Amino acid sequence: MAIYHLSVKPVSRAAGRSATAAAAYRAAELVHDQTTGQTFDYSRKRGVEHSEIVLPLAAARRDIHWARDREALWNAAERAENRSNSRVAREYEIALPHELNRAQRTELVRSFSQALADRYRCAVDFSIHAPHREGDQRNYHAHLLASTRTIEPGGLGDKTTMEWSDANRQRAGLLSAKKEMVTVRQLWAELTNEKLRELSLEIRIDHRTLEAQGISREPTVHLGPAVAEMERRGIRTEVGQRLEREALEAAQKRIELAAERGRLEREERALSKSILDLSGDIEAAKRERDRVLGRTPEPARGRSVEELQREGREAWLRLQAERQAKGQELDGAGHSRNGPENSLQSLEEQRLEAIENWRKMREGRELPEDNGREQDRDRAREGPELEP
Repeated sequence: MAIYHLSVKPVSRAAGRSATAAAAYRAAELVHDQTTGQTFDYSRKRGVEHSEIVLPLAAARRDIHWARDREALWNAAERAENRSNSRVAREYEIALPHELNRAQRTELVRSFSQALADRYRCAVDFSIHAPHREGDQRNYHAHLLASTRTIEPGGLGDKTTMEWSDANRQRAGLLSAKKEMVTVRQLWAELTNEKLRELSLEIRIDHRTLEAQGISREPTVHLGPAVAEMERRGIRTEVGQRLEREALEAAQKRIELAAERGRLEREERALSKSILDLSGDIEAAKRERDRVLGRTPEPARGRSVEELQREGREAWLRLQAERQAKGQELDGAGHSRNGPENSLQSLEEQRLEAIENWRKMREGRELPEDNGREQDRDRAREGPELEP
């Protein structure tokens, strides 16, 4: 996964900035500001690989080419605004995959600039910058200056939809400004990934936040060109020190969070084990209860049907013997029959008779008359015969 970076910043007079100065610096050219009389000369600046102005396709069809002149375009942007806090341009800063060569980078940035120009009917002035000679040599990036007004044959027109308030956007059936920025970020990711697939490169970029991607790390922080240059010269800056403190604090929070997560996982494992032990104790208690009450539990794993049938017969025999002890003998069909002779029988004798009744019911035959009490007692000691 390559690094995704796209930031949007306004070029506003309230911050003391001008579109003419911003364009001159990004393109490393000389631009004269006709409003203030200032001349911004950055023609000696190095590291600019390519600069170009892209216009909407609709403007090209109407043969509108005046805005391809950098000084004419941004002087028109300055003249079109009359407030002291006006936004005269909008800047997009994007990181470029270092795996691309110069021509591929230019083609990718041009396609993104064209998409913005067509979407908002504005002019887009882009410049591709190479990495600083003393910095990370993979840091290829581009600056895109977009006009805040539409391109017309005689100059700049109305404000683009990107500059509208949310109330006006809603009335026009457009997304909110926040959702519109998400769309722009996604557009850059899609164009970049399409180019990477075209070149058979496996890397991809993702416009989503780290949290949405399931990545647990802090986002990277950019110092900015001025602060970065001072830091490279060994000059300690307040911004650099603040970012260093924030990085250390973020690292400490990650360590504490990892420790807390580990503690919670250990507690969860211990709780799960105790629940399993408790469940085992409950199941054992249920089995003991069923045994004492003579209930037949549901078939469990590891127990055969023959074992369950034997337990059922023994439970039935115990129940019959208990009722016979109270003077209520059950016949083979389970009906009660009382008799004075039954009340005189001992509990052992009644249990033996119950065994015989069970056997007669299962086999459908009467016992021979010569079967005596001794044989019955022997069978009782051996236990009831089991069905095959």
